[in-house]
Amino acid sequence: MSIDIIGNFLTIIRNGLQASKPFVLVPHSKLKSEIGRILKEEGFVRDCVVQEDEDSKKVLKIVLKYKDGESVIHDIQRVSTPGRRCYAGAHAVKVVIGGLGLSIVTTNRGVMTHKTARKLGVGGEIICTVW
Repeated sequence: MSIDIIGNFLTIIRNGLQASKPFVLVPHSKLKSEIGRILKEEGFVRDCVVQEDEDSKKVLKIVLKYKDGESVIHDIQRVSTPGRRCYAGAHAVKVVIGGLGLSIVTTNRGVMTHKTARKLGVGGEIICTVW
């Protein structure tokens, strides 16, 4: 049995938003850090910082973003799971909520949004959708 670390990461963010937390702390990994970087660049979170906790282990601090008391992230869903992988070509990734949201894709050129992947002409595994 494998543990879905990306699913857990997205659930921690979702739970933090429901509880109106100012930030959440998650165990660090390169993939989570890249997803956090994309969320920050696209304006869904305020900041994504790698810190060390008291046991000198790396944690990722995601500072959540709210506008007028409402979270900027309305929905964040895992698409590709360990049991059911979802791959798509460069132009096969579907638009999220009429272009308001985005899909995060992992490609052979790194983790990027579906818009960037389309510009570069590369496809890959669709990790999650955010809007």
